[in-house]
Amino acid sequence: MFADFLKRLTSPSPQPLADPDARLAVSALLVRVARSDGHFSQEERSKILDVLAHRYDLNDAEAETLAKDAEQLESEAPDTVRFTRAIKDAVPFETRITVIEALWEVVLADGGRDAAEDSLVRLVSGLLSVTDQESARARQRVSASN
Repeated sequence: MFADFLKRLTSPSPQPLADPDARLAVSALLVRVARSDGHFSQEERSKILDVLAHRYDLNDAEAETLAKDAEQLESEAPDTVRFTRAIKDAVPFETRITVIEALWEVVLADGGRDAAEDSLVRLVSGLLSVTDQESARARQRVSASN
């Protein structure tokens, strides 16, 4: 289903993603972090729907469609490094900080942090050129708002 998208994403010199593709890639990254601990909880999925609806100004049906596409893409997607590189190329730095905040929202949605989730957020932060300190501040902002 996403063969063309993945082909563009994994090319030796990928082009920057158009906005709909960037949305899908970010959404799939949210799914990847939720699945990274081996348990994709309903709380995490609900948080992803909330994040997508808020971030992209979507109604419930549109958020659900994007989430389903993201789940499918995540299952077919290449390694996290290539996947994240495409996001880095597609979004400005300020937006990358909000991507990290969204990842922390998903990680914290089920009430706890898992080592696999923490590790993936740390990897993605570095790949997006977001420092550990900036990621920690993003996590603190998310924790304070819950």
